[in-house]
Amino acid sequence: MNIAELLDIPASMFPDQEIVSFEDQRTTYEQLQDRVARTAGALQALGVRSGDRVAALQTNTPSVTELLYATTSLGAVFVPLNYRARTEELAQMLDVASPTVLLAGDRYLDLARGMPGRHTLVSLETADRDAPALEGLLEAAGPAVPEETADDALAVLLFTSGTTAMAKAVMLAHADLVNFVFNTTEMADGSDRGAVLVCAPLYHVAGLTAVLAATFAGRRMVVMRQFDAAEWLRLAALEQVTHAFLVPTMVKRALEHPTFAETDLSSLQVLSYGAAPMPLSLIRRAIGTFPPAVQFINAFGQTETTSTVTMLGPDDHRLDGTPDEVEKKIRRLASIGRPLPDVEVRMVDDRGEPVAAGQVGEIAIRTDRTMRGYYGQPDATQATLHDGWLHTRDLGWMDEDGYIFLVGRKSDMIIRGGENIAPEEIEIVLESHSAVEEAAVIGLPDEEWGERVVAVVVLLPGGDASEADLIDFCHERLASFKKPERIFFADALPRNALGKLVRREVRALYLDESGRSAASAT
Repeated sequence: MNIAELLDIPASMFPDQEIVSFEDQRTTYEQLQDRVARTAGALQALGVRSGDRVAALQTNTPSVTELLYATTSLGAVFVPLNYRARTEELAQMLDVASPTVLLAGDRYLDLARGMPGRHTLVSLETADRDAPALEGLLEAAGPAVPEETADDALAVLLFTSGTTAMAKAVMLAHADLVNFVFNTTEMADGSDRGAVLVCAPLYHVAGLTAVLAATFAGRRMVVMRQFDAAEWLRLAALEQVTHAFLVPTMVKRALEHPTFAETDLSSLQVLSYGAAPMPLSLIRRAIGTFPPAVQFINAFGQTETTSTVTMLGPDDHRLDGTPDEVEKKIRRLASIGRPLPDVEVRMVDDRGEPVAAGQVGEIAIRTDRTMRGYYGQPDATQATLHDGWLHTRDLGWMDEDGYIFLVGRKSDMIIRGGENIAPEEIEIVLESHSAVEEAAVIGLPDEEWGERVVAVVVLLPGGDASEADLIDFCHERLASFKKPERIFFADALPRNALGKLVRREVRALYLDESGRSAASAT
């Protein structure tokens, strides 16, 4: 089944039902389906065929959703790009994906124009000297010619940072995405399914699957270009939003916004969170501050698993019962919950053998929606997938009732505000500075962001560079969320007998005895 049918099926039954709300636009199923068909025709006129890649560089807008369905309806592959990427990062993604067409919003046209490659550049908004506007192409295009698509055909490429400096493109097939939707969503039946506030970007698996699930379920999508706490609160009240997903950073910003107390959130039924560690103090604060009827869900997953694989449900967030029951629930708020029905999880040792209950091991996952691999990277794929099991590089343990607790990351990945950051990528940039001899990048605990990026730098003899100099140097070469927020200077970095950096010792040096980050405390 092609994921475009997640739109076609409900649209054929409820054409007049409103499905998208964006700023001053209201779109029904029939209107969305018509836009998708014409967009598909325009893509075909540009030479897009089955298996080709179509890349999008734009914040959340209806046109990106239309591109998702139009591209996949042709059997082509949708590639949403991180619009926060810097020039070098974007160039690497485009080199991997090698799209036939690159479509960009006005804000990103200059960046897109400078990208190497043989793709055709199209503007999603205003016509440009180098980029015709998609709207004009829609007027000239004929109807799309549908193509048969196998269930295991590639539907989407999503880029995710790995443990090296190179971003990896996760291959998700139509069957992977359809299985996720079918296992988590009931099909639209014409009744009011509420409204979901979509603020996670579509280049993130949480944003992508939110759009697919809402389309199939008949839940109106209230689309935000990008998260802003004031706007999120305004839209939640104005649009009578019933469902939302936020990363912990967003939860904190919403809670701390001056208008939170006066915002009517009485319509909100379900607030899911994930993509980064949720501080216990923050989730307890959220439970006590949002309206009592709100059901909280901690959804843990990876791009490689087509989103959520474990869930800490609403009952686990209700801190009621006997003192012993409340204490157990509070402990379990630090967990990522239990596996979904279509998911198997086990903890394994370095040989891939299961460890005993309660012991720490690498989290391995098996589900029928595991990625097909990393595009163009067979070695990375082989290192991650073994006999149907996905090795996540997350370390954790499982309690007697099947609740899973994370204890760290095998790969030292930093997760800041839902974004994955490879320390080595930042180290390479720092060490390219003329005054730097070596650098170590670590993630330290932070209540707002989950983790804060911190670098420890050794200067060359006679090297002259300040903390501000090096932060600016990184900001010019990396996406803003990757630049270090603090830089400490040291005479040397801890290394083992083989000369390898002992990152855990670096991290220990910058944590105080309570486990707080020295970087955030200064």
